[in-house]
Amino acid sequence: MAISNIANIAKVPELRRRLLFSLALLAVYRLGIFVTVPGVNRAAMKDVISKGSGGFLGLFNMFSGGALEGFSIFSLGIMPYISASIILQLLTVVVPALERLQKEGQQGQKKINQYTRYGTVVLSLVQGFMMARGFERSVSPTGAAVVIDPGPGFLFLTVLSLTTGTAFIMWLGEQITERGIGNGISLVIFAGIVAGFPTAVMRLFEKSQGQGDLTVFDLFVILVIVLVVIAAIIFFERGQRKIPVQYAKRVVGRKMYGGQSTHLPLKINVAGVIPPIFASSILLFPSQLAGWIQVGWLQKFSDAIQPGNWQYNVLYVGLIVFFCYFYTAVTFNPVDVADNMRKYGGFIPGIRPGKKTAEYIDRVLTRLTFGGAVYISAVCILPQLMQQHFKVPFSFGGTGLLIVVGVALDTVQQIESHLITRNYEGFTGPKGPRIRGRAPIRQRA
Repeated sequence: MAISNIANIAKVPELRRRLLFSLALLAVYRLGIFVTVPGVNRAAMKDVISKGSGGFLGLFNMFSGGALEGFSIFSLGIMPYISASIILQLLTVVVPALERLQKEGQQGQKKINQYTRYGTVVLSLVQGFMMARGFERSVSPTGAAVVIDPGPGFLFLTVLSLTTGTAFIMWLGEQITERGIGNGISLVIFAGIVAGFPTAVMRLFEKSQGQGDLTVFDLFVILVIVLVVIAAIIFFERGQRKIPVQYAKRVVGRKMYGGQSTHLPLKINVAGVIPPIFASSILLFPSQLAGWIQVGWLQKFSDAIQPGNWQYNVLYVGLIVFFCYFYTAVTFNPVDVADNMRKYGGFIPGIRPGKKTAEYIDRVLTRLTFGGAVYISAVCILPQLMQQHFKVPFSFGGTGLLIVVGVALDTVQQIESHLITRNYEGFTGPKGPRIRGRAPIRQRA
């Protein structure tokens, strides 16, 4: 990435304006992290989250950008919106009305987006109430109560504050998508995760200097692993299997169309970060439930699947593989692709159009999905292994790193597209390959 190519950003007024607008809204989001819900002891809440940093609360705190540890108005983060988007996308497979809306183009997508907003508000109300009830009687390890004055008034005000905060974050993300650099929802999650990296790095160095658990060689090995994992994520996220497609010549009136060769790109990781998010939520839910319901068998089951145990690792990998295949099957239909290809006179050389083409695409996609599932499982299981062998005090890798690297690729691709349309060289230079970003989280989810 040449410095001159970065300097080209300042030469494009529209791109400069979009970048500054996006940064301003992300700064507003980060400022909102420090606005605590009324009636909450922020210090006690931070102690509670620190105690459960390796479980469900730690995962939720990471996706909320650290808002949960201070019980901020943004504590729910953007996760209700992501959940609503996933639910709507799954419903399009089983609800004919939603499937027709999805095929209506831009107008249909606007209605689906509106339904997603409604679903976000409903989920925020439910999750906000559960969160308020869960922390209403919580006590920090030092004995301080999280909620100063529990009761119906606190519940109502907390649910209202959390729901409003999520709606505001959703609005910020949509504004960044429309008037900023794009991928607004992804950038909001990206900003929250990246904000916690400096603190995690400082803890790592403090542990190596103070307690002596980590040597200089251990730090070097960890750095090498980090770089290798980032390189692997970039390689797999940009990787594609290009299926050649030939279009037959056809005459329409006095003009001849078709005859060109193209390709059908199939990504190695079609499902994105959805599988590890689903798998983590399912495995960490029993721990959260066991904290509310004191039942013997539930306590034993929760203890058996704590992060770091071999039972947890086996179930985690199995669920990731399952959701990779499941979500790929939901979002990509080889039959529809084959029908559309035949409709416009396209065919894969050596493969019959129609059913045979669909079977061929499905066979190739199945093999790619297996490779993608193995890759995601390896990246997500790395934190447990590093914590066990290197005593790393923070969860390196996993879902957070997948999101950070993926969104970074998306953002570079967005900026590069603006530069190319104005005859400037992209980040990779005139002879380098163009950056292929992933689909935004909003679209994948």
